[in-house]
Amino acid sequence: MLREKGYDEALFNHLRIDCSKCFGLCCVALFFSKCDGFPTDKVAGKPCLNLKDDFSCYIHQNLRNQGLKGCTTYDCFGAGQKVAQVNYEGVSWKENSNVAQQMYDDFLVVRQLHEMMWYLTDASTFILPKELKEKLHLLIKETEKLTEEPMIVEVDAYRLKVNTCLKEVQAYVSQKVAGNQVISGFDFIGKNLTKKSLRGANLAGSLLIAANLRHTDLSGANLIGADLRDVDIRDANLSDCLFLTQIQVNSAKGNAATKLPRWIVRPSYWEK
Repeated sequence: MLREKGYDEALFNHLRIDCSKCFGLCCVALFFSKCDGFPTDKVAGKPCLNLKDDFSCYIHQNLRNQGLKGCTTYDCFGAGQKVAQVNYEGVSWKENSNVAQQMYDDFLVVRQLHEMMWYLTDASTFILPKELKEKLHLLIKETEKLTEEPMIVEVDAYRLKVNTCLKEVQAYVSQKVAGNQVISGFDFIGKNLTKKSLRGANLAGSLLIAANLRHTDLSGANLIGADLRDVDIRDANLSDCLFLTQIQVNSAKGNAATKLPRWIVRPSYWEK
């Protein structure tokens, strides 16, 4: 067993998206391009052409049918509603255009901090030495505090601090996995990995685009930063892998038999 039995999945609640409490920040603050699965090329700070006055989307129900995977896979780790409802107390960029750019900038930083909190919270669910567990909890509290004043944060430097702790977790968990595998390389685009032992494998930053991981066991594997676009994880076991995010799952091809951590939402468009 790799994870604690009694971990509280509610710890992830504030890191899940709630678009109903946001101001469409991902649809305004971000740059995106048509070739990446978005409606059109758009500069940062310009509202998407499909953004409605109430911050919902004109074509939300048809995004997948129109091939707009960029929209359906994106996830802000709950940063949108945090900035909208807490940092700006429910006053939108439409209501106060003077703070619009600052709000967009804050969103970009808080989104990165929430992603770090996601990884730290995921790490805290594993069975770890007391000292390492305490270090994680302190970092989670510290990162949460930083979201209150995002523009004072030196994001790159802080990420290095967080990553140092995450690497300690990865090293501890992987050595507990029987048959943990050293995987050479990082480019696995379109590769068949079904005959590889991936338990405890360090796949951080790997390109797994359209790779075949069907029926594989990824327990203890490190997936931080791995590109899982169109990877086949049908019937695969990802329930105990490290640092899996909703974005990665949204962009992958899974089914009802794919095992996921309890806090990850199974995409409705996956095979039944």
